Amino acid sequence: MRYRVGILGSTGAVGQRFIQLLSSHPWFEITAISASERNVGKKYSEGAVWRLETPIPEEVTDLELVAPDPKKMDCDIVFSALPSDEAKKVEPLFAESGFVVASNASAYRMEDDIPLVIPEVNADHLGLIDIQRKKRKWDGFIVTNPNCSTIGLVITLKPLMQFGLHEVRVVTMQAVSGAGYEGVPSMAILDNIIPYIAKEEEKIETESKKLLGEFDGEKVKFAEIDILASCNRVPVIDGHLEAVFARMHENPTPEEVKKVFKDFRSIDTPSAPKHPIIVREEVDRPQTRLDRNAENGMSVTVGRVREGIRYICLSHNTIRGAAGASVLNAELMVKKGII
Repeated sequence: MRYRVGILGSTGAVGQRFIQLLSSHPWFEITAISASERNVGKKYSEGAVWRLETPIPEEVTDLELVAPDPKKMDCDIVFSALPSDEAKKVEPLFAESGFVVASNASAYRMEDDIPLVIPEVNADHLGLIDIQRKKRKWDGFIVTNPNCSTIGLVITLKPLMQFGLHEVRVVTMQAVSGAGYEGVPSMAILDNIIPYIAKEEEKIETESKKLLGEFDGEKVKFAEIDILASCNRVPVIDGHLEAVFARMHENPTPEEVKKVFKDFRSIDTPSAPKHPIIVREEVDRPQTRLDRNAENGMSVTVGRVREGIRYICLSHNTIRGAAGASVLNAELMVKKGII
């Protein structure tokens, strides 16, 4: 059985990644795609300026773009690549109408009754779905994935929790694709590093605590970890590199940390990486251009694990950090029988 899926905001940068990842998916079939009003009624190939390295998949080339309206989209699951302000209005309409909404938008991530999920980290937080549906009287529901820089970081923090993780400092070097195709002017980023990304530091500092928190059957108790972030935009296309400083009560050695990274496992679904964390031993890895596509862009690559504990982690921001994260959440829900 293949589930019928739709994509909200299908012509943008993350929407195109959704198209790319779902076009040959064994569990999901794209049956509906939405776009802004100016492109409604056009074929996808006419309304989208395709900017990925692979051609537009044939199955969507002639698919008609429709309005982001539950009555217009013939599917059961919608993947949302909408801007946050639009998602705030549109996603509840779909959930109320009985759709499963797997959202990459930030609009509802921090709501008490809406799961913010990374399958390897906090799959049990899906228990909030029942609470959400009862509270909001929705036939469907919304499940979110975190911010692109948060995902790569938290996947590496989860295995460190067993050592009594209590303090994290992180400096990010984030790709321009995280701001969308027209998000950062070329004259601003070429030969430059911009030491500010609006709301990015706050997202890392708050979302991480929810993801690493405990679900008690009614709510999520946030993890008591002191997290501070400093975020920078750098002139690479894809891939967020992060320098992480972690403090743990048990003071593990670098070798102990590398072992728990290597032993960390994902779920068994089509998009899940065999090794969610790949450890590199070279003194100069990970590198953005060389390592961002590890396991189809779904793994986080770690290197330079040193006394302290200090390390570098790298993740593909529009795959593992965005569209791929939502797809993996949907696969988790299928595996658990929620969908």
